[in-house]
Amino acid sequence: MPTPDQLLEALDPEQRQVAEALRGPVRVLAGAGTGKTRAITHRIAYGVATGVYAPTEVLAVTFTTRAAGELRGRLRQLGAPGVQARTFHSAALRQLRYFWPRSHGVDPPELIESKLGMLANAARRQRLSADQATLRDLASEIEWAKVSNVLPERYPQVAQARGRAVSGVDPEVVGRVFGSYEDVKRSQGRMDLEDVLLLTAAMLADDERVAAQVRRQYKWFVVDEFQDVSPIQTALLDLWRGGRDEICVVGDPAQTIYSFAGADASYLRDFARTHPGTTSIELVRNYRSTPQIVTAANTVLAGSVGEVVHLRAQRPAGPEADFTPYADEVAEADGIAAAIAGLCAGGLNPGAIAILFRINAQSEALEDALASRGIPYSVRGAARFFDRPEVRQAVTLLRGAARADTSEEPLATQVAAILAGVGWTPTAPATRGQSRDRWESFQALADQASGFEGSLAEFVADLERRAGEQHAPMADGVTLASFHAAKGLEWDAVFLAGLHDGSMPISYADTPAEIEEERRLLYVGLTRAQTRLSLSWARARTPGGRANRRPSRFLDPLLPAELAAAEVRGPGGKRRRGAVHCRECGAPLGTPAEKKVGRCADCPAGYDEELFERLRTWRLAKAAAESVPAFVIFTDATLQLLAEAKPADDRAMLAINGIGKAKLERYGSEVLAVLGAPGA
Repeated sequence: MPTPDQLLEALDPEQRQVAEALRGPVRVLAGAGTGKTRAITHRIAYGVATGVYAPTEVLAVTFTTRAAGELRGRLRQLGAPGVQARTFHSAALRQLRYFWPRSHGVDPPELIESKLGMLANAARRQRLSADQATLRDLASEIEWAKVSNVLPERYPQVAQARGRAVSGVDPEVVGRVFGSYEDVKRSQGRMDLEDVLLLTAAMLADDERVAAQVRRQYKWFVVDEFQDVSPIQTALLDLWRGGRDEICVVGDPAQTIYSFAGADASYLRDFARTHPGTTSIELVRNYRSTPQIVTAANTVLAGSVGEVVHLRAQRPAGPEADFTPYADEVAEADGIAAAIAGLCAGGLNPGAIAILFRINAQSEALEDALASRGIPYSVRGAARFFDRPEVRQAVTLLRGAARADTSEEPLATQVAAILAGVGWTPTAPATRGQSRDRWESFQALADQASGFEGSLAEFVADLERRAGEQHAPMADGVTLASFHAAKGLEWDAVFLAGLHDGSMPISYADTPAEIEEERRLLYVGLTRAQTRLSLSWARARTPGGRANRRPSRFLDPLLPAELAAAEVRGPGGKRRRGAVHCRECGAPLGTPAEKKVGRCADCPAGYDEELFERLRTWRLAKAAAESVPAFVIFTDATLQLLAEAKPADDRAMLAINGIGKAKLERYGSEVLAVLGAPGA
């Protein structure tokens, strides 16, 4: 068992402040990767080792069973195995099952695993026809209402005031279904997870004997991820404490990404005001990421409103983050897969790599690209694309239609008609939730059809081929996850895909508060990376589609000059693309291919094409030697400028877009050697 001094020696100065602050209210603002779990477990262990805490009188609360298990494991190693570390729901359920029979003379209601069955019954009572996606959205909205202490009769008014909505269902109807659901549940003697918190809080508030026994049991409280607490969780915590201020809360306002589910970061921000005498400590030393990644994360967060932690990198320098636009989502997926193949060929384990995106439907093209290269992968927090119920349903209908296909309609029209039969519409739902996710899955199939050349039968065969490839057994592989599902995790190399306005921030984020939550979501994604960070976006959704997308507004302060120069701002802060002209004749460029090279198709190149090819050959060899994608060395645009300007020294090279001091130091002498070779 470590001694008290040994426990403190293992900590940095700020973590040590946390460990030594054993009494009174304590607030810890812990930035991403700053070792908050290390700080709070050592604080508890130090309190036990010094005799301030009895281990059985400490309750550490967090939000996931994984996090609670990690707390218990670390506390055992630090000599404090008797400390209770639980989720809010687990701690409340344990108390409810023990005290409810003593307080009420009967067992507590039976806990249900899912709301959907009773919700379907409640919807029928209100004459609402609801599919599974709508039922899941109703369930999520009822969960939000209950943890926010919103009663069914008040739901319509509160929903309107807070901009809440369930796609396709009037708020008055949602409120009535909510009330019917509560009636059905009570009549069957059941309770849901939100009731666990509500009933425990009611029991403690109504029965002073029970409350006194709980308060005798637990005298010291530690709450992790405090930015995610809801009103009912805060109320329950106050009942556990009974007016005592022996509480330490830990969280990061910059990682508040669950406001839509009832999380309220104001409890963390206002903690010092509501708890006089609070000791406030900031953990700022980031041990996870390179300085380049930390700088990018700090820069994105610098545009936010409110209290944030400015991270200080502790690791040695690493490669610069790279930014890559692609013509379309298929090209983006293939480019990311190619880059990952290069990393794996260089010895990086696929399990140390992640691709993160805003919505789950974005995984389909990425899954396809990885599978086509034989790169193992797993999808975290969601089923793989072809395993999703709505996709399986749609493919089954498409297969049936293909068997009897005699239509002469274009493939895209046939597929659109079939998808319309299961609820797809050309216009996306205006709100988040399962209905939106379902629509995105259908839209991905519609997009596939629009770019496919062949019959309906051939299209179905292609879908089944790709489904078979993506369903192959996968070993430890690349993680595909949404930004939300990635919170709390980390990888050596992280690819952030689909970073265009409309996806990041998401199109239905309208209010300033919603936009800020999207910014925090990107911050969470950035801070998952340890060493390598790649950010990309697609100018069009499908091959040949209209290239009207622009990189996320959050990337504005991060983009390299050569990319930022291609973007101009219009009225109201919206981007518009300036006309691109031929660098040779000055005429407007029309096709993506022309815009890529910067000249008309029939205009001769203004640069030395032979020299350009020699530079590309050098770049290819260099990329292979460093096990990185070629564009990480220099982009084609930079090579064209080199072949045109033919700089003769370092100063002239620095004038080339895409060449900074770091790249000059790393590659300058070799590039000058290529430029000075015979024939240059």
